Amino acid sequence: MLFRFTGQPSLGQFAVRTLIVVAYAIIFAPVVMIVVTSFFAQEIVSFPPPALSLKWYANALSKPEFLRGLVTSFQVALLATAIGVPLGTAAALAIVRGEFRGRQVLSSFLLAPLAVPGVVAGSGLYMFYVLAEDLLDRDIKATTEGLVAAHTLLAIPWTVRLVVASLQGLDRAAEEAAANLGASPLTVFRRITLPMMRSGIVAAAMFSFIQSFENLDLSMLLVGPGRITLPVAMLNYLEFRIDPTLAAVATVQIVLVGILMVVTDRFVKLSRVV
Repeated sequence: MLFRFTGQPSLGQFAVRTLIVVAYAIIFAPVVMIVVTSFFAQEIVSFPPPALSLKWYANALSKPEFLRGLVTSFQVALLATAIGVPLGTAAALAIVRGEFRGRQVLSSFLLAPLAVPGVVAGSGLYMFYVLAEDLLDRDIKATTEGLVAAHTLLAIPWTVRLVVASLQGLDRAAEEAAANLGASPLTVFRRITLPMMRSGIVAAAMFSFIQSFENLDLSMLLVGPGRITLPVAMLNYLEFRIDPTLAAVATVQIVLVGILMVVTDRFVKLSRVV
């Protein structure tokens, strides 16, 4: 039984709001700690900090491996998104609008990588690349092409998931009206269907880019000398030093991802898709 007070929230509503605040605090506490730690002046983190400084950001900028890793991560994420989103969109369209048997099986197959641990997927891809190199007599692992192909496998499931959700909520009346007025299937798709799918496609591109840009499990097994991504560069740094430099690099990542999400939400309301 809920006890209500005139003009005041009920006890149940207060408890729910408190739980929501606690949940958000637990979610954001690690992020806040990373950002705050990046400004500590001392190398060994302690509270309260004796002073604040930007020297760890300067230290990160002085490390060429972080800059190379950032550039590589951007390149790989952009290429994987550019390849995976169109493929995933086509697959999602076939799953929702197709009239063939096995659509559910195809959907489950394409979404399966989301349920596979990254280390397991990376190990499997590494062994597959070794076998493919013996068969094709060319290098695949430890190459940018092999890394992009692996990250494309991250983009496709996210695209299928988000675009399928977007397509299932569309009203087909406009498409049917255009077809009845003589528009070709290609014209209907280009002028009506594709614009209505925009929210799902943009959200899929954003999530695909973020998943690729911050991926460590696949990347650490497939990168080669001079082609490491930013998460791998951070892991390598951690093997020899433990200081707030990594917190500074992580803060830059958080800011970049946050800007990407805000800009994306300006064009497409992510709450309608995600």
